[in-house]
Amino acid sequence: MPLMLLAENPTADFSQDNGWVIAGKALLLFVVAVVATLLMIWAERRVVGRMQSRPGPNRNGPFGLLQSLADGVKLALKEDIIPAAADKVVYVIAPIISCTACFVAFSVIPFGPEVTIPFTDIVTPLQLTDMNVAVLFILAAAGIGVYGIVLAGWSSGSTYPLLGGLRSSAQVISYEIAMGLSLVSVFLYSGSMSTSAIVDAQQSLWWCIPLLPSFVIYVISMVGETNRAPFDLPEAEGELVGGFHTEYSSLKFALFFLAEYVNMVTVSMLATTLFLGGWRAPAPISTVWAGANEGYFPVIWFALKTMIFLFLFIWLRGTLPRLRYDQFMRFGWKILIPSALLWTMAVAAVRAMDQFGEFDRRERVMIIVGVILVLALVWAAIEALRTRPAEEPEPDPDVPVDPFAGGFPVPAMPGQKLIRTNGSTPVSSSGPLSGSGETPALEEVRGG
Repeated sequence: MPLMLLAENPTADFSQDNGWVIAGKALLLFVVAVVATLLMIWAERRVVGRMQSRPGPNRNGPFGLLQSLADGVKLALKEDIIPAAADKVVYVIAPIISCTACFVAFSVIPFGPEVTIPFTDIVTPLQLTDMNVAVLFILAAAGIGVYGIVLAGWSSGSTYPLLGGLRSSAQVISYEIAMGLSLVSVFLYSGSMSTSAIVDAQQSLWWCIPLLPSFVIYVISMVGETNRAPFDLPEAEGELVGGFHTEYSSLKFALFFLAEYVNMVTVSMLATTLFLGGWRAPAPISTVWAGANEGYFPVIWFALKTMIFLFLFIWLRGTLPRLRYDQFMRFGWKILIPSALLWTMAVAAVRAMDQFGEFDRRERVMIIVGVILVLALVWAAIEALRTRPAEEPEPDPDVPVDPFAGGFPVPAMPGQKLIRTNGSTPVSSSGPLSGSGETPALEEVRGG
């Protein structure tokens, strides 16, 4: 128990940080976030281009590296159009809220251990700040970003952006619940919500191994929360044109674009911190090289781990089709959240056994398996007893079908007889039927 109490506080020491050090760290974090976004956009276009057998950007700069910068300059110089029906104050503030919230989350991410600033005697962690509830602070900042999306859809004065904002808010709320539940097991194993303490707790074992279900749930949830394919329902081109930012242009649209990619970097860095040991080197390197986790070298390991998750975003976009909205919400509420709850209860039981119980390994496994089976059976019973909607009867092929019966032309099923109509008026081979009592000609629709 004393070790658990000590682990609750951040392990990083910021006692030597003065105003210049804090300002320099904040500026460096902003530069890292912007540069990472530009490189991420370039990498996505190049990798997806390679998947689709096309070159991708290759003109501006070596290997097209300056293409993202050129696109940003082009967006900033385009004409800024504000719809006449928009609420101008909220319309302008919304992208600022979304962009600011995603940058704030960078402040508690540890990029490395304590180092000495060159040409000075100041020793400081490679982290802007830390607190006892640093991970909750990141989740809260991500939640504030939703306000920017909702306000952008509402303030535009248009129907389609409003629908996109509502979809996005429902999506983020749904998948942030699963994400939060997946992190509870990390808090239980680390004994802290501080990011620096969680990294220190993974010195001998990364949490992605013993907490594999939490890791999988988090990875799925982070894709859904960032509105990325195959979960990019708020930006479904065929349904909502462009989602909540349909009415935005120029620099305001660029801020939403920047916020989306910075959020991807943020959740990838959080996954690295919580599940992959943070800035610590992998086991083979740390075993062979004694100084792998000292100085500025850990920044390299942290960047490489983050790139793995960023590549996962690109890989999913280039391979998986978009889900329907009902499938997406059903997956979140009926599969991810119940699974996260079951796993969290199992992890809590294990931690309670370690601290308060006298159980050997066999008894512990038996108890956990029994609890999971009981909960699974209860869940299956509830699903089986739930009333199902009555199935519609199959259409009778012998009954003729009027394609304009509902006001819109609807094709008949293969094998059905179709009433030949002219608009909404049934016709026969001799002309329109106008109360003469004649039977309209029937046409059989043959299946292919």
